[in-house]
Amino acid sequence: MLAPSMRIAFVHNNKAFLSETEAYHRFFGRYGIDTLLVNKEEIKNTPCDVEWRYMGTDLSPRRRGVLKVHEYTSTSIPPWRKLKDLGKKWLNVEPDYRLFLNEYVKKSFGFEDDVPSGFRDMGIQEHWFGYAATPSSNEFDFVYLGDLSPIREPEKLLDCFAAGNLKERSLLVIGKEYQALKERYHSSPNIRFIGPLPYEEVPAQLKRARFGINFMMDKEPLNQQTSTKLLEYLAVGLPVVSTHYDWIMRFEQQYGGSYCYVKQDLSDLNWERVCGMVYAIPDLSNWTWEQQIRSSGVLDLIEDHWGGTFDDNLSF
Repeated sequence: MLAPSMRIAFVHNNKAFLSETEAYHRFFGRYGIDTLLVNKEEIKNTPCDVEWRYMGTDLSPRRRGVLKVHEYTSTSIPPWRKLKDLGKKWLNVEPDYRLFLNEYVKKSFGFEDDVPSGFRDMGIQEHWFGYAATPSSNEFDFVYLGDLSPIREPEKLLDCFAAGNLKERSLLVIGKEYQALKERYHSSPNIRFIGPLPYEEVPAQLKRARFGINFMMDKEPLNQQTSTKLLEYLAVGLPVVSTHYDWIMRFEQQYGGSYCYVKQDLSDLNWERVCGMVYAIPDLSNWTWEQQIRSSGVLDLIEDHWGGTFDDNLSF
């Protein structure tokens, strides 16, 4: 077993990575390893054995005896996203290990050095699956969970409930930084905004709805990134209505399931179509956080550096 005095410091860039950070905390906590979340300024004076950065940029020098891990959960976003990725490639210091969300993200940066790397996709806490057996309250017809930033054009979805095909149906929106949207749609009582929520409260909130909506634009890089909301809808047993785009088509081909696909402009998103579909939940056994972390390669890195082992008989 690895020494229980080990500490991993996760360094964020003033953003919340609630699901990832909580998953790492639970995983490494099983081995008595301390984890903490700090910002870029705090890490300078934080004693630790592993400096694990959610990237961003990192210009800080390596510290003696401290492993440095860079985790890239996405590529840069427009405008100038390719130029931003190139800048990160040339400016960031070399870590001991790089983690990428998937092959697309890795190729987008195009690192040409000898730094070892692995993949750590998004995951689900295993206890979420227990909610699948609990009936939804149907308090809301639909739920949308996640990012409401302008690049995702959430107005296209919200307009369907404000004045479009679903104006007679209700939508629960779970997110953050939605004040401008809330004001814009204040005259639509069928749209309700809540959040941000503690991560452990999200499954119960999802079960207030009958269907989960995975609204995603078919534009790079968004259409190549894992839909965490889709995984979370499916984990709690919600039927999923989704726009048609690259990532979800690959997901369905590999893992199965049956969903209601709608056009990018949402012109065919209506109650009759949604209720007339046959839905199925795929096998998500490979999408638990434990599986994702164990397959990332970072455990081998830590074991090789300190000469200890992780006991594979332990689990969440």
